[in-house]
Amino acid sequence: MWYIVFSIIYWLFVGLSCIVIFAGALVLWVFTSPFDRRLWLQHRYSCFWGSLYIRLNPFWPLHIEGREKIDHSRVYVAVSNHQSMLDILVIHSLFFHFKWVSKKENLYIPFVGWNMMLNRYVVLDRASRRSFIRMMRDCKRHIRQGSSIMIFPEGTRSADGNMRNFKEGAFRLARQAQCPILPIVLDGTGESLPKKGYVIRKKTPVILKVLDPVMPEKFEDMEPHDISIMVREKMEKALNELRHKGEIAD
Repeated sequence: MWYIVFSIIYWLFVGLSCIVIFAGALVLWVFTSPFDRRLWLQHRYSCFWGSLYIRLNPFWPLHIEGREKIDHSRVYVAVSNHQSMLDILVIHSLFFHFKWVSKKENLYIPFVGWNMMLNRYVVLDRASRRSFIRMMRDCKRHIRQGSSIMIFPEGTRSADGNMRNFKEGAFRLARQAQCPILPIVLDGTGESLPKKGYVIRKKTPVILKVLDPVMPEKFEDMEPHDISIMVREKMEKALNELRHKGEIAD
């Protein structure tokens, strides 16, 4: 019964704090957006916001590997597997500058969705081909301005924690923009916050591992479909290694 009480208190805190923190985001946007073209400070604030909820929850201990592989002077097309809504908070804990590619439904979430609009994150209507074309155009503009792009290439959360097939959009973008691909592997988030449920039942370690970037010369002669398979294989191998290490530690 204790876990129900804790979950209620935690989510009440999240809901109420979102109001206060969004007010801060709005003030920051008013004073910095006229001269901060990339909205670097706005995104930094959003990273603080997202990572705060991980740090304050003792049942979600976060372990990050490979942070040093991110060169903050470079622009990437970053891709991650997707197990839970918690993934977004975990990735924010990396504190590097990027623009999310998000389904349009997320914009309707009070405060969180409004903050996404302040950050000028990239919106995608998954039912519209025209929206995909607009998404690619917006991503290329952000890349030219010096912002990395963050995409979940599976398109939606995995129901069982195993990687779904990757869609080609992220890899088409990386090839056209000649950007390195930054693979990120997550594990534990699906158990920490399941797709259908908000009750926090047990302490579940969350692991984020940044893999070596895949440089443009590695895939410049490859088709997007083949690039997606290559990157997925690297990520799946890393995910299996993380789980094997976890089994040994247990």
